[in-house]
Amino acid sequence: MTLRMASLFDGSGGFPLAAKNEGITPIWASEIEPFPIRVTTKRLPEVKHYGNVTEIDGSEVEPVDIITFGSPCQDMSVAGKRAGLKGSRSNLFYEAIRIIREMRIKTNGRYPRYIVWENVPGAFSSNRGEDFRCVLESICQIKDDWIAIPRPDKWNNAGNIMGDDYSVAWRVLDAQYWGVPQRRKRIFLVADLADRGGLQKYYLTAKACRGILNRARAKGKKLPKLLETALMMQSQSMRTTLKTADTEN
Repeated sequence: MTLRMASLFDGSGGFPLAAKNEGITPIWASEIEPFPIRVTTKRLPEVKHYGNVTEIDGSEVEPVDIITFGSPCQDMSVAGKRAGLKGSRSNLFYEAIRIIREMRIKTNGRYPRYIVWENVPGAFSSNRGEDFRCVLESICQIKDDWIAIPRPDKWNNAGNIMGDDYSVAWRVLDAQYWGVPQRRKRIFLVADLADRGGLQKYYLTAKACRGILNRARAKGKKLPKLLETALMMQSQSMRTTLKTADTEN
C-alpha cells in the first residue's frame, strides 16, 4: 500500500519531491507565497493547495499517512532576534500541531501515522533550550497528554524519546538541494505515531528509582541531567499513584 503525505509550509515542494522519489504519494500542501505555489503547481500538478495553515481544518482535509512541516524558523535562527516560539512566525508551529490533532481525532487516531519536522539548529538554543523542549513536548503530547519533557543543560545533535506506542527521534544533518550539498545544517525530527496494538508497558518502581539515585549520590557519581530528572519524576509519580491507591482502599 502506497503511503500518502501532506506538506505544511511547503515552500517550493521539497518534501513532496523527496516523497515522490521514494515512492510516496503527495496529496495536498499548504503555502501562501505566490512564486513557490507557481513552481509546485507546474512541477507537481496532482498536489492540491489549501493555502494558509491557519485556515486549514485537519478534520476536513484528506487524511494522510505522513505530514511534513518545516515551520518558519526566523524567530529561532541565530541570525534573527531570537523571539522563539512566541514570535509571530515561528509560533505557526502550533498550527501544524493543531491540524495533526484534528486529523487524528477525526480518524480515531489512525492518521497521520508519521510526522516530520524540519528547522534550524538554532532551535536547540532558542530561549536557552526551552523552545526545543516545547517542540518535543507538544509532539509527544499528541499521543500522551500527561507527558512532561525535562530540559537538559544542552540539547544534543541527535537523540530520541521512546514512549508507550510512539517514538520521536531527531538529528542534525547537512542540508542538500537537488542533491547538491549546502553550507548549512538542519534539524530533522521524525515522530512515529502509528498504533502497534498496545505495547507491553514496563516501569521501574519508585523504590528502584530511589535506589539508583541514592547509589549514585553515595558513590559521588553525577548522573546525566536528563536521566536524573526522569528518575526523580518517575519516583514521585509512582509515590503519588501508590498513595492514591492506598487511600481508595
